[in-house]
Amino acid sequence: MMKTSCKSETKRSAKTNRKEASGIIWKCALLAIFILAAASSGFAQSSDSDDFKARVTGLRYISIHVLDLEKSLKLYREILGFKLADAEVLHGEGIEGMLVMKLRANELEIGLSLTAPEYMHTIGPIGNTNHNHFMLKVNDIVPIGDKLKEEGYELENENYAQDKWTFFVGPNGEIIGLSAW
Repeated sequence: MMKTSCKSETKRSAKTNRKEASGIIWKCALLAIFILAAASSGFAQSSDSDDFKARVTGLRYISIHVLDLEKSLKLYREILGFKLADAEVLHGEGIEGMLVMKLRANELEIGLSLTAPEYMHTIGPIGNTNHNHFMLKVNDIVPIGDKLKEEGYELENENYAQDKWTFFVGPNGEIIGLSAW
């Protein structure tokens, strides 16, 4: 009786081991497929084919709309160590009276923008410069802008080919700027 019990336990154990091994093999196979797909995607993007010559080449700047000037300056200058590089008051539709301060830390530039109180009603997510965004530097904006439009993204500046800049809202609600200047 003891022998039969050991044999059935051994058979069950072998069956369980095969099942577990099969599951591990499937998981490894799926992981390998995922890695290969990601790698081939990465290789395609880094190739010099005509489809991928236009690309992001760096970060131009980050722009932050200021709600509390004193706290913002304390954070960026005193705590994070940015230095004031430039400041100007802007004029024009949607930006009238806006104070823009450019702060730098090594190669990184952050723009802090403070809207004049009488124009606070113009603050919006896109359509003016009163929004938080980051500006990416690109080597050729035309094919990138064209591809974004093909994919259904709405570009703020339809004249991006000539002006060399535009904004759009990313899939997570982030506002992204593109600049070829």
